[in-house]
Amino acid sequence: MDISKYLMETKIDANSHEPMYLQIARSIAQRIIDNTLPKGTKLPPERELCNYFGVSRTTAINAYRWLEQEGLVVTKVGSGTYVKENTNQQSNTLQVPWSQLFIPYPQTPMTSILKELVSTPYASEIISLATGMPDPTSYPLTIFHNLFKERFPTANPADFGYIPTEGYQPLREYLVELLNEQGIATTADRTMILSGSQQGLYLTSKVLLERGDYVIVQSPTYIGAIQIFQTIGARMLILPGEQSLNLDILEDYLIRYRPKLFYLISTFNNPTGQVLTEQERKDLLRLAARHRLVILEDDPYSQLYYEEKPPLALKAWDTNESVIYMGTFSKTLAPGLRTGYLTGHPALINRLSLEKQYVDLHSNNFSQWLLYLYLREGYYSEHLKFIRVLYKKRRDSLVKAIRRYLGDHISFDVPEGGFYLWCKLKSGSSARLLQEAIKCGVFFVPGQAFYTVPSEENEFRLCFATHPEAVLVEGIKRLTTAFDHIHKSKPKTIDNNPLKPIV
Repeated sequence: MDISKYLMETKIDANSHEPMYLQIARSIAQRIIDNTLPKGTKLPPERELCNYFGVSRTTAINAYRWLEQEGLVVTKVGSGTYVKENTNQQSNTLQVPWSQLFIPYPQTPMTSILKELVSTPYASEIISLATGMPDPTSYPLTIFHNLFKERFPTANPADFGYIPTEGYQPLREYLVELLNEQGIATTADRTMILSGSQQGLYLTSKVLLERGDYVIVQSPTYIGAIQIFQTIGARMLILPGEQSLNLDILEDYLIRYRPKLFYLISTFNNPTGQVLTEQERKDLLRLAARHRLVILEDDPYSQLYYEEKPPLALKAWDTNESVIYMGTFSKTLAPGLRTGYLTGHPALINRLSLEKQYVDLHSNNFSQWLLYLYLREGYYSEHLKFIRVLYKKRRDSLVKAIRRYLGDHISFDVPEGGFYLWCKLKSGSSARLLQEAIKCGVFFVPGQAFYTVPSEENEFRLCFATHPEAVLVEGIKRLTTAFDHIHKSKPKTIDNNPLKPIV
Protein backbone atom coordinates (compact mmCIF):
# COMPACT_ATOMS: atom_id res chain seq x y z
CA MET A 1 0.00 0.00 0.00
CA ASP A 2 1.41 3.38 -1.03
CA ILE A 3 0.80 5.68 1.97
CA SER A 4 2.83 8.62 0.66
CA LYS A 5 -0.34 10.48 -0.35
CA TYR A 6 -1.69 10.34 3.20
CA LEU A 7 1.58 11.61 4.60
CA MET A 8 1.67 14.49 2.12
CA GLU A 9 -1.82 15.56 3.28
CA THR A 10 -0.42 16.14 6.77
CA LYS A 11 0.53 19.76 7.36
CA ILE A 12 3.31 20.34 9.89
CA ASP A 13 3.41 23.73 11.62
CA ALA A 14 6.92 24.55 12.80
CA ASN A 15 5.53 27.43 14.89
CA SER A 16 3.01 25.30 16.76
CA HIS A 17 3.38 24.78 20.50
CA GLU A 18 3.04 21.04 19.77
CA PRO A 19 6.37 19.39 18.86
CA MET A 20 6.71 18.40 15.20
CA TYR A 21 7.31 14.75 16.06
CA LEU A 22 3.96 14.71 17.89
CA GLN A 23 2.13 16.37 14.98
CA ILE A 24 3.46 13.67 12.64
CA ALA A 25 2.71 10.87 15.09
CA ARG A 26 -0.85 12.00 15.80
CA SER A 27 -1.61 12.27 12.10
CA ILE A 28 -0.40 8.72 11.48
CA ALA A 29 -2.23 7.52 14.61
CA GLN A 30 -5.55 8.89 13.37
CA ARG A 31 -5.17 7.04 10.08
CA ILE A 32 -4.39 3.83 11.94
CA ILE A 33 -7.41 4.22 14.23
CA ASP A 34 -9.85 4.90 11.38
CA ASN A 35 -8.34 1.95 9.45
CA THR A 36 -7.09 4.06 6.57
CA LEU A 37 -3.80 2.33 7.39
CA PRO A 38 -4.94 -1.24 8.18
CA LYS A 39 -3.07 -3.68 10.38
CA GLY A 40 0.13 -4.99 8.90
CA THR A 41 0.74 -1.87 6.78
CA LYS A 42 4.44 -1.13 6.50
CA LEU A 43 5.30 2.47 7.32
CA PRO A 44 8.08 4.35 5.51
CA PRO A 45 11.61 4.02 6.87
CA GLU A 46 12.70 6.84 9.17
CA ARG A 47 14.91 8.32 6.46
CA GLU A 48 11.92 8.59 4.08
CA LEU A 49 9.77 10.10 6.84
CA CYS A 50 12.44 12.79 7.23
CA ASN A 51 12.26 13.55 3.53
CA TYR A 52 8.46 13.71 3.45
CA PHE A 53 8.25 16.34 6.18
CA GLY A 54 11.65 18.00 5.93
CA VAL A 55 12.51 17.12 9.55
CA SER A 56 15.53 15.69 11.29
CA ARG A 57 16.17 12.00 11.82
CA THR A 58 15.61 12.51 15.55
CA THR A 59 12.11 13.91 14.89
CA ALA A 60 11.19 10.89 12.77
CA ILE A 61 12.55 8.47 15.38
CA ASN A 62 10.58 10.22 18.13
CA ALA A 63 7.37 10.06 16.07
CA TYR A 64 7.69 6.30 15.65
CA ARG A 65 8.71 5.88 19.28
CA TRP A 66 5.53 7.69 20.40
CA LEU A 67 3.39 5.47 18.15
CA GLU A 68 5.08 2.38 19.55
CA GLN A 69 4.49 3.54 23.13
CA GLU A 70 0.81 4.03 22.28
CA GLY A 71 0.65 0.45 21.07
CA LEU A 72 -0.16 1.42 17.49
CA VAL A 73 2.95 0.19 15.69
CA VAL A 74 5.63 -2.41 16.14
CA THR A 75 9.23 -2.31 14.94
CA LYS A 76 10.68 -5.51 13.50
CA VAL A 77 14.45 -5.54 13.55
CA GLY A 78 15.87 -5.66 10.04
CA SER A 79 12.42 -5.32 8.47
CA GLY A 80 10.84 -2.00 9.41
CA THR A 81 7.91 -0.42 11.25
CA TYR A 82 4.41 -1.88 10.87
CA VAL A 83 0.89 -1.09 12.05
CA LYS A 84 0.23 -3.37 15.00
CA GLU A 85 -2.36 -6.13 14.84
CA ASN A 86 -4.48 -4.85 17.76
CA THR A 87 -4.48 -1.08 17.42
CA ASN A 88 -7.95 -0.09 18.67
CA GLN A 89 -7.30 2.28 21.53
CA GLN A 90 -10.70 3.95 21.57
CA SER A 91 -12.49 1.81 24.11
CA ASN A 92 -11.82 -0.76 26.77
CA THR A 93 -15.00 -2.67 25.86
CA LEU A 94 -14.93 -5.77 23.69
CA GLN A 95 -15.51 -4.94 20.04
CA VAL A 96 -16.16 -6.93 16.89
CA PRO A 97 -12.80 -8.00 15.37
CA TRP A 98 -13.76 -6.80 11.89
CA SER A 99 -10.43 -7.37 10.21
CA GLN A 100 -10.48 -11.01 11.33
CA LEU A 101 -13.89 -11.61 9.75
CA PHE A 102 -13.01 -10.56 6.21
CA ILE A 103 -12.33 -13.25 3.65
CA PRO A 104 -8.84 -13.15 2.12
CA TYR A 105 -8.26 -11.00 -0.96
CA PRO A 106 -5.24 -10.56 -3.23
CA GLN A 107 -2.89 -8.05 -1.63
CA THR A 108 -0.26 -6.49 -3.84
CA PRO A 109 1.56 -3.15 -3.67
CA MET A 110 -1.10 -1.81 -6.07
CA THR A 111 -4.19 -3.34 -4.38
CA SER A 112 -5.66 -0.02 -3.22
CA ILE A 113 -4.43 2.22 -6.03
CA LEU A 114 -7.80 2.52 -7.84
CA LYS A 115 -9.53 3.56 -4.61
CA GLU A 116 -6.79 6.07 -3.88
CA LEU A 117 -6.90 7.52 -7.40
CA VAL A 118 -10.61 8.28 -7.34
CA SER A 119 -10.33 9.65 -3.79
CA THR A 120 -7.80 12.35 -4.69
CA PRO A 121 -9.53 15.74 -4.29
CA TYR A 122 -9.74 17.77 -7.50
CA ALA A 123 -8.86 20.97 -5.62
CA SER A 124 -5.95 19.42 -3.74
CA GLU A 125 -2.69 21.34 -3.52
CA ILE A 126 -1.09 18.32 -5.15
CA ILE A 127 -1.53 18.37 -8.94
CA SER A 128 -2.81 14.92 -9.82
CA LEU A 129 -1.87 13.77 -13.31
CA ALA A 130 -2.96 10.31 -12.24
CA THR A 131 -6.75 10.03 -12.13
CA GLY A 132 -8.39 9.31 -15.49
CA MET A 133 -11.16 11.84 -15.03
CA PRO A 134 -12.70 14.48 -17.29
CA ASP A 135 -12.40 18.10 -16.20
CA PRO A 136 -15.28 18.81 -13.75
CA THR A 137 -15.70 22.26 -15.32
CA SER A 138 -16.67 20.52 -18.58
CA TYR A 139 -19.63 18.67 -17.05
CA PRO A 140 -22.89 19.92 -18.66
CA LEU A 141 -24.41 20.73 -15.27
CA THR A 142 -26.36 23.76 -16.45
CA ILE A 143 -28.11 21.70 -19.11
CA PHE A 144 -28.80 18.92 -16.63
CA HIS A 145 -30.24 21.46 -14.19
CA ASN A 146 -32.50 23.02 -16.82
CA LEU A 147 -33.72 19.66 -18.09
CA PHE A 148 -34.52 18.52 -14.57
CA LYS A 149 -36.29 21.79 -13.73
CA GLU A 150 -38.37 21.77 -16.92
CA ARG A 151 -39.24 18.08 -17.21
CA PHE A 152 -39.42 16.78 -13.67
CA PRO A 153 -42.86 18.32 -12.86
CA THR A 154 -44.44 16.40 -15.74
CA ALA A 155 -42.39 13.20 -15.40
CA ASN A 156 -44.10 9.86 -14.95
CA PRO A 157 -43.76 8.97 -11.21
CA ALA A 158 -43.43 5.30 -12.21
CA ASP A 159 -40.08 6.13 -13.81
CA PHE A 160 -38.65 6.63 -10.31
CA GLY A 161 -39.93 3.48 -8.73
CA TYR A 162 -38.46 0.03 -9.32
CA ILE A 163 -37.59 -0.52 -12.97
CA PRO A 164 -36.29 -3.57 -14.87
CA THR A 165 -32.84 -4.71 -13.83
CA GLU A 166 -31.73 -4.29 -17.46
CA GLY A 167 -32.37 -0.55 -17.16
CA TYR A 168 -34.74 2.29 -18.08
CA GLN A 169 -36.39 1.19 -21.31
CA PRO A 170 -36.40 4.59 -23.13
CA LEU A 171 -32.68 4.96 -22.44
CA ARG A 172 -31.93 1.45 -23.66
CA GLU A 173 -33.82 2.13 -26.89
CA TYR A 174 -32.02 5.41 -27.47
CA LEU A 175 -28.64 3.78 -26.79
CA VAL A 176 -29.45 1.27 -29.51
CA GLU A 177 -29.81 4.18 -31.94
CA LEU A 178 -26.43 5.58 -30.90
CA LEU A 179 -24.78 2.18 -31.25
CA ASN A 180 -26.33 1.63 -34.66
CA GLU A 181 -24.85 4.96 -35.77
CA GLN A 182 -21.45 3.59 -34.70
CA GLY A 183 -21.91 0.48 -36.83
CA ILE A 184 -22.96 -1.80 -33.97
CA ALA A 185 -26.17 -3.64 -34.87
CA THR A 186 -28.04 -4.43 -31.67
CA THR A 187 -31.47 -4.20 -30.03
CA ALA A 188 -32.84 -3.15 -26.65
CA ASP A 189 -33.23 -6.75 -25.48
CA ARG A 190 -29.50 -7.22 -26.15
CA THR A 191 -28.53 -4.10 -24.18
CA MET A 192 -28.45 -3.36 -20.46
CA ILE A 193 -27.63 -0.32 -18.33
CA LEU A 194 -24.82 -0.58 -15.79
CA SER A 195 -23.67 1.41 -12.78
CA GLY A 196 -20.59 2.37 -14.77
CA SER A 197 -18.74 0.01 -17.09
CA GLN A 198 -16.69 -1.15 -14.09
CA GLN A 199 -19.82 -2.98 -12.97
CA GLY A 200 -20.09 -4.62 -16.37
CA LEU A 201 -16.54 -5.88 -16.06
CA TYR A 202 -17.28 -7.26 -12.60
CA LEU A 203 -20.58 -8.90 -13.54
CA THR A 204 -19.18 -10.45 -16.71
CA SER A 205 -16.29 -11.92 -14.74
CA LYS A 206 -18.68 -13.27 -12.11
CA VAL A 207 -20.90 -15.10 -14.59
CA LEU A 208 -18.15 -16.43 -16.88
CA LEU A 209 -15.12 -17.11 -14.70
CA GLU A 210 -14.30 -19.51 -11.91
CA ARG A 211 -11.14 -19.69 -9.85
CA GLY A 212 -8.36 -21.07 -12.02
CA ASP A 213 -9.93 -20.14 -15.37
CA TYR A 214 -7.63 -18.48 -17.90
CA VAL A 215 -8.13 -14.92 -19.12
CA ILE A 216 -6.05 -13.16 -21.76
CA VAL A 217 -5.16 -9.53 -21.18
CA GLN A 218 -3.02 -7.04 -23.00
CA SER A 219 0.03 -5.91 -21.09
CA PRO A 220 -0.06 -3.20 -19.88
CA THR A 221 -3.80 -2.83 -19.34
CA TYR A 222 -6.47 -1.19 -17.19
CA ILE A 223 -5.85 -1.40 -13.43
CA GLY A 224 -9.48 -2.18 -12.60
CA ALA A 225 -9.56 -5.21 -14.89
CA ILE A 226 -6.42 -6.67 -13.33
CA GLN A 227 -7.88 -6.27 -9.85
CA ILE A 228 -11.19 -7.91 -10.73
CA PHE A 229 -9.55 -10.90 -12.40
CA GLN A 230 -7.25 -11.30 -9.40
CA THR A 231 -10.21 -11.18 -7.02
CA ILE A 232 -12.10 -13.81 -9.03
CA GLY A 233 -9.00 -16.02 -8.91
CA ALA A 234 -8.54 -16.16 -12.67
CA ARG A 235 -5.14 -16.88 -14.18
CA MET A 236 -4.05 -14.19 -16.59
CA LEU A 237 -2.20 -14.84 -19.82
CA ILE A 238 -0.20 -11.86 -21.00
CA LEU A 239 -0.33 -10.57 -24.56
CA PRO A 240 2.71 -8.30 -24.91
CA GLY A 241 1.99 -4.63 -25.45
CA GLU A 242 3.64 -4.24 -28.83
CA GLN A 243 2.81 -1.82 -31.64
CA SER A 244 0.70 -4.51 -33.28
CA LEU A 245 -1.49 -7.31 -31.99
CA ASN A 246 0.56 -10.52 -31.75
CA LEU A 247 -1.88 -13.08 -33.11
CA ASP A 248 0.72 -15.86 -33.10
CA ILE A 249 1.09 -15.69 -29.32
CA LEU A 250 -2.68 -15.32 -28.97
CA GLU A 251 -3.38 -18.45 -31.00
CA ASP A 252 -0.79 -20.39 -29.01
CA TYR A 253 -2.63 -19.40 -25.82
CA LEU A 254 -5.96 -20.46 -27.34
CA ILE A 255 -4.66 -23.89 -28.29
CA ARG A 256 -2.60 -24.49 -25.18
CA TYR A 257 -4.83 -23.09 -22.40
CA ARG A 258 -8.37 -22.77 -23.79
CA PRO A 259 -9.02 -19.41 -22.08
CA LYS A 260 -12.60 -18.34 -21.44
CA LEU A 261 -12.15 -14.65 -22.11
CA PHE A 262 -9.98 -12.06 -23.84
CA TYR A 263 -10.27 -8.59 -22.26
CA LEU A 264 -9.04 -5.63 -24.28
CA ILE A 265 -9.49 -1.92 -24.89
CA SER A 266 -9.33 -1.87 -28.65
CA THR A 267 -9.37 1.91 -29.11
CA PHE A 268 -7.03 4.27 -27.22
CA ASN A 269 -5.92 1.63 -24.78
CA ASN A 270 -5.49 2.58 -21.14
CA PRO A 271 -2.63 3.28 -20.47
CA THR A 272 -0.73 3.16 -23.79
CA GLY A 273 -3.18 4.91 -26.14
CA GLN A 274 -2.71 2.08 -28.65
CA VAL A 275 -5.39 1.57 -31.33
CA LEU A 276 -5.98 -1.72 -33.14
CA THR A 277 -6.07 -1.25 -36.89
CA GLU A 278 -9.12 -2.31 -38.88
CA GLN A 279 -7.19 -5.27 -40.28
CA GLU A 280 -6.09 -6.37 -36.80
CA ARG A 281 -9.70 -6.25 -35.64
CA LYS A 282 -10.90 -8.42 -38.51
CA ASP A 283 -8.02 -10.90 -38.07
CA LEU A 284 -8.74 -11.11 -34.35
CA LEU A 285 -12.42 -11.84 -34.95
CA ARG A 286 -11.59 -14.61 -37.43
CA LEU A 287 -9.26 -16.18 -34.87
CA ALA A 288 -11.86 -15.82 -32.12
CA ALA A 289 -14.53 -17.47 -34.27
CA ARG A 290 -12.23 -20.40 -35.06
CA HIS A 291 -11.55 -21.05 -31.35
CA ARG A 292 -14.92 -19.89 -29.97
CA LEU A 293 -13.20 -17.23 -27.89
CA VAL A 294 -15.31 -14.66 -26.03
CA ILE A 295 -13.95 -11.10 -26.31
CA LEU A 296 -14.84 -8.44 -23.76
CA GLU A 297 -14.36 -5.14 -25.61
CA ASP A 298 -14.10 -2.21 -23.20
CA ASP A 299 -14.64 1.07 -25.04
CA PRO A 300 -14.54 4.18 -22.83
CA TYR A 301 -12.50 6.39 -25.16
CA SER A 302 -13.35 5.82 -28.83
CA GLN A 303 -15.43 9.01 -29.04
CA LEU A 304 -12.47 11.04 -27.75
CA TYR A 305 -10.42 11.19 -30.93
CA TYR A 306 -8.27 14.22 -31.77
CA GLU A 307 -7.00 13.32 -35.23
CA GLU A 308 -8.63 10.85 -37.62
CA LYS A 309 -11.73 8.97 -36.53
CA PRO A 310 -10.65 5.50 -35.28
CA PRO A 311 -11.81 2.21 -36.84
CA LEU A 312 -15.22 0.83 -35.94
CA ALA A 313 -15.45 -1.21 -32.77
CA LEU A 314 -14.80 -4.96 -32.90
CA LYS A 315 -18.47 -5.43 -32.15
CA ALA A 316 -19.36 -3.74 -35.45
CA TRP A 317 -17.80 -6.67 -37.37
CA ASP A 318 -18.93 -9.38 -34.96
CA THR A 319 -20.97 -11.83 -37.00
CA ASN A 320 -20.55 -14.75 -34.56
CA GLU A 321 -21.80 -12.96 -31.41
CA SER A 322 -18.49 -13.60 -29.69
CA VAL A 323 -17.95 -9.97 -28.60
CA ILE A 324 -19.34 -8.39 -25.44
CA TYR A 325 -19.24 -4.62 -25.88
CA MET A 326 -19.11 -2.14 -22.99
CA GLY A 327 -19.36 1.64 -23.06
CA THR A 328 -19.68 4.41 -20.49
CA PHE A 329 -20.54 8.08 -20.07
CA SER A 330 -18.00 8.51 -17.28
CA LYS A 331 -15.22 9.72 -19.60
CA THR A 332 -17.34 11.86 -21.91
CA LEU A 333 -19.97 13.40 -19.61
CA ALA A 334 -19.47 12.93 -15.85
CA PRO A 335 -18.24 9.99 -13.73
CA GLY A 336 -20.87 10.81 -11.09
CA LEU A 337 -23.67 9.69 -13.42
CA ARG A 338 -22.37 6.15 -12.80
CA THR A 339 -24.00 5.09 -16.06
CA GLY A 340 -22.51 2.62 -18.47
CA TYR A 341 -23.96 0.05 -20.81
CA LEU A 342 -23.28 -3.38 -22.26
CA THR A 343 -24.55 -5.13 -25.35
CA GLY A 344 -24.20 -8.80 -26.21
CA HIS A 345 -26.05 -12.05 -26.79
CA PRO A 346 -29.55 -12.15 -25.20
CA ALA A 347 -28.60 -15.22 -23.12
CA LEU A 348 -25.71 -13.24 -21.64
CA ILE A 349 -27.92 -10.22 -20.89
CA ASN A 350 -30.39 -12.46 -19.08
CA ARG A 351 -27.66 -14.08 -16.98
CA LEU A 352 -26.04 -10.73 -16.18
CA SER A 353 -29.42 -9.38 -15.08
CA LEU A 354 -29.83 -12.24 -12.63
CA GLU A 355 -26.41 -11.46 -11.19
CA LYS A 356 -26.98 -7.70 -11.15
CA GLN A 357 -30.19 -7.95 -9.15
CA TYR A 358 -28.16 -9.35 -6.24
CA VAL A 359 -25.93 -6.26 -6.37
CA ASP A 360 -28.30 -3.31 -6.81
CA LEU A 361 -31.62 -4.49 -8.35
CA HIS A 362 -31.10 -1.84 -11.05
CA SER A 363 -28.90 1.18 -11.67
CA ASN A 364 -29.92 4.66 -10.50
CA ASN A 365 -33.04 5.58 -12.49
CA PHE A 366 -32.82 9.32 -11.77
CA SER A 367 -29.49 9.33 -13.65
CA GLN A 368 -30.93 7.14 -16.41
CA TRP A 369 -34.00 9.36 -16.83
CA LEU A 370 -31.93 12.56 -16.94
CA LEU A 371 -29.36 11.07 -19.30
CA TYR A 372 -32.12 9.91 -21.64
CA LEU A 373 -33.51 13.46 -21.85
CA TYR A 374 -30.03 14.84 -22.48
CA LEU A 375 -29.36 12.39 -25.32
CA ARG A 376 -32.83 12.72 -26.84
CA GLU A 377 -32.54 16.52 -27.01
CA GLY A 378 -29.35 16.19 -29.08
CA TYR A 379 -26.90 17.75 -26.62
CA TYR A 380 -24.46 14.85 -26.62
CA SER A 381 -22.97 15.28 -30.10
CA GLU A 382 -22.25 18.98 -29.46
CA HIS A 383 -20.67 18.15 -26.13
CA LEU A 384 -18.38 15.60 -27.78
CA LYS A 385 -17.24 18.20 -30.31
CA PHE A 386 -16.49 20.61 -27.47
CA ILE A 387 -14.40 18.23 -25.36
CA ARG A 388 -12.49 16.89 -28.36
CA VAL A 389 -11.23 20.42 -29.01
CA LEU A 390 -10.61 21.02 -25.29
CA TYR A 391 -8.66 17.81 -24.63
CA LYS A 392 -6.66 18.05 -27.85
CA LYS A 393 -5.35 21.45 -26.70
CA ARG A 394 -4.47 19.97 -23.32
CA ARG A 395 -2.74 16.98 -24.87
CA ASP A 396 -0.67 19.29 -27.06
CA SER A 397 0.14 21.54 -24.11
CA LEU A 398 1.35 18.62 -22.00
CA VAL A 399 3.41 17.24 -24.88
CA LYS A 400 5.00 20.64 -25.48
CA ALA A 401 5.83 21.09 -21.79
CA ILE A 402 7.44 17.65 -21.52
CA ARG A 403 9.52 18.21 -24.62
CA ARG A 404 10.62 21.60 -23.32
CA TYR A 405 11.46 20.67 -19.73
CA LEU A 406 11.98 16.90 -19.71
CA GLY A 407 12.89 15.97 -23.27
CA ASP A 408 16.25 14.57 -22.15
CA HIS A 409 14.63 12.29 -19.57
CA ILE A 410 11.34 11.00 -21.04
CA SER A 411 10.21 9.37 -24.27
CA PHE A 412 6.60 8.84 -25.39
CA ASP A 413 4.30 8.53 -28.39
CA VAL A 414 1.64 11.21 -28.88
CA PRO A 415 -1.77 9.47 -28.61
CA GLU A 416 -4.43 10.25 -31.20
CA GLY A 417 -7.19 10.09 -28.60
CA GLY A 418 -8.13 9.14 -25.06
CA PHE A 419 -6.83 10.69 -21.85
CA TYR A 420 -3.25 9.54 -21.39
CA LEU A 421 0.41 9.91 -22.20
CA TRP A 422 2.35 6.67 -21.65
CA CYS A 423 5.86 7.74 -20.73
CA LYS A 424 9.17 5.93 -20.41
CA LEU A 425 12.14 7.14 -18.44
CA LYS A 426 15.42 6.97 -20.32
CA SER A 427 17.03 6.05 -17.01
CA GLY A 428 15.87 5.57 -13.45
CA SER A 429 12.81 4.20 -11.68
CA SER A 430 9.27 5.61 -11.90
CA ALA A 431 8.66 4.55 -8.28
CA ARG A 432 11.65 6.62 -7.16
CA LEU A 433 10.47 9.52 -9.30
CA LEU A 434 6.96 9.31 -7.82
CA GLN A 435 8.36 9.43 -4.31
CA GLU A 436 10.22 12.64 -5.12
CA ALA A 437 7.36 14.04 -7.23
CA ILE A 438 4.89 13.86 -4.34
CA LYS A 439 7.24 15.99 -2.26
CA CYS A 440 7.18 18.52 -5.09
CA GLY A 441 3.37 18.47 -5.24
CA VAL A 442 2.63 16.39 -8.32
CA PHE A 443 1.25 12.86 -8.62
CA PHE A 444 1.12 10.22 -11.38
CA VAL A 445 0.56 6.48 -11.73
CA PRO A 446 3.71 4.32 -11.91
CA GLY A 447 3.74 1.81 -14.74
CA GLN A 448 3.86 -1.24 -12.46
CA ALA A 449 0.17 -0.69 -11.66
CA PHE A 450 -0.81 -1.70 -15.21
CA TYR A 451 0.99 -5.05 -15.26
CA THR A 452 -0.02 -8.41 -13.83
CA VAL A 453 3.56 -9.45 -13.22
CA PRO A 454 6.61 -7.39 -12.17
CA SER A 455 7.68 -5.13 -15.01
CA GLU A 456 10.42 -2.75 -15.89
CA GLU A 457 10.20 0.21 -13.54
CA ASN A 458 10.80 2.97 -16.07
CA GLU A 459 7.20 3.58 -17.21
CA PHE A 460 4.41 5.81 -15.93
CA ARG A 461 1.08 7.33 -17.02
CA LEU A 462 0.07 10.99 -17.15
CA CYS A 463 -3.54 12.15 -17.64
CA PHE A 464 -3.98 15.38 -19.61
CA ALA A 465 -7.80 15.68 -19.49
CA THR A 466 -8.51 16.78 -15.93
CA HIS A 467 -6.66 20.07 -15.60
CA PRO A 468 -6.37 23.32 -17.60
CA GLU A 469 -3.26 23.86 -19.68
CA ALA A 470 -1.58 26.16 -17.15
CA VAL A 471 -1.95 23.53 -14.41
CA LEU A 472 -0.55 20.83 -16.70
CA VAL A 473 2.51 22.97 -17.41
CA GLU A 474 2.96 23.66 -13.69
CA GLY A 475 2.72 19.92 -13.04
CA ILE A 476 5.55 19.25 -15.49
CA LYS A 477 7.64 22.01 -13.90
CA ARG A 478 7.18 20.31 -10.53
CA LEU A 479 8.13 17.01 -12.11
CA THR A 480 11.25 18.70 -13.47
CA THR A 481 12.11 19.78 -9.92
CA ALA A 482 11.70 16.17 -8.80
CA PHE A 483 14.17 15.08 -11.49
CA ASP A 484 16.62 17.73 -10.30
CA HIS A 485 16.36 16.50 -6.71
CA ILE A 486 17.03 12.92 -7.78
CA HIS A 487 20.00 14.01 -9.88
CA LYS A 488 21.50 16.01 -7.00
CA SER A 489 21.02 13.15 -4.55
CA LYS A 490 22.99 10.69 -6.69
CA PRO A 491 26.37 9.83 -5.19
CA LYS A 492 29.30 11.35 -6.99
CA THR A 493 31.53 8.97 -8.89
CA ILE A 494 35.08 8.85 -7.69
CA ASP A 495 37.48 8.42 -10.62
CA ASN A 496 38.16 5.94 -13.33
CA ASN A 497 40.91 4.18 -11.40
CA PRO A 498 39.47 1.12 -9.68
CA LEU A 499 40.11 0.83 -5.95
CA LYS A 500 42.28 -2.05 -4.89
CA PRO A 501 40.56 -4.39 -2.47
CA ILE A 502 41.96 -4.70 1.04
CA VAL A 503 43.04 -8.28 1.63
